[in-house]
Amino acid sequence: MATSQAAMTRPNSDEYAPYYEKYVSLVAPGDITATLNQQLGSTLILLRGIDETRAGGRYAPGKWSIKELVGHLIDTERIFSYRALRFARNDKTPLSGFEQDDYVRDANFDDRLLSELADEFEYVRRSNIQLFKSLSEDAISGRNGELMISKEVMTGEAGGVVRKATS
Repeated sequence: MATSQAAMTRPNSDEYAPYYEKYVSLVAPGDITATLNQQLGSTLILLRGIDETRAGGRYAPGKWSIKELVGHLIDTERIFSYRALRFARNDKTPLSGFEQDDYVRDANFDDRLLSELADEFEYVRRSNIQLFKSLSEDAISGRNGELMISKEVMTGEAGGVVRKATS
């Protein structure tokens, strides 16, 4: 039996915490899953065009390498998609935060090939797109009991890629 796909668009400003405005504002209006899919293609082209020797370099001491930045994107996609799943399933358990610098430090992304990280980013993003496509209108709209539902999470992922790429 086919399921109807709900329209997922950028949330209104009253649907997310003010902190996320810096990410949400970077996302073009329209279908969020289409934006995530388009970003996947452009991000992979960008990453696969970077020489492996350059991927471990840093623009300043103490800053993340390109590999660490990509690893951070992968970790963040996973965390935010888990949050979206929890919201969509009406899970009332409080969400914990995460310390991005600890995650990056303990992941050893610089020991991996950038091509492997790009592949992992692709798999995680495709998985997330499928998750978001499967969500019902009730899950997306917050009628499951959460105001800041999956649209915020999805927009945060899309905006996060734009922000990191332009920083």
